[in-house]
Amino acid sequence: MRRLMLLRHAKTETDAPSGRDQDRRLDDRGHRDAAHMGDWVAHHPPFPNTVLVSPAVRARQTWDIAWETMKNRVAEPQVELLPELYGAGPAQLLEIIRIATVPASPKNLMLVGHNPGMHEIALMLMGSGDEAGRKALAHNLPTAGLAVFDFDVKDWGDVAYRRGKLVLFVSPKLLKQA
Repeated sequence: MRRLMLLRHAKTETDAPSGRDQDRRLDDRGHRDAAHMGDWVAHHPPFPNTVLVSPAVRARQTWDIAWETMKNRVAEPQVELLPELYGAGPAQLLEIIRIATVPASPKNLMLVGHNPGMHEIALMLMGSGDEAGRKALAHNLPTAGLAVFDFDVKDWGDVAYRRGKLVLFVSPKLLKQA
């Protein structure tokens, strides 16, 4: 069994002072949401063994803030900045999932990245699972949204479209409503 966690970066400023999209930073809400999601992850094992993070400032900040809230309760995962995550579409993301985990082959993998690719891969991986989560995720993977999938495979290389079981979908908005 392999678990995949797809975490979209938290809410950002509209424009970076540099004018570069990759330099956009989290706004105040983004800081709060990243911390809430980190706290949520820390209380809902299993935890990621490996985390692959887009090098964009907003993705790095999302992970750093989330990790800050969970580090006292969770074993430190292997974290890698992966340039290929920035702007990746579903096919690229699937390839990252299949290849970037070699040779470590973690049981639990988290990607911290961007839409539209993260939302698209989530939709394409869904084969079964939580019905309410499936309906909510069908509309959007919002900022700081987290989709968690289980795959009944021994190796990440066997992960395929429509083979994932959506264990849950959670977002800061859904956590506030609960």
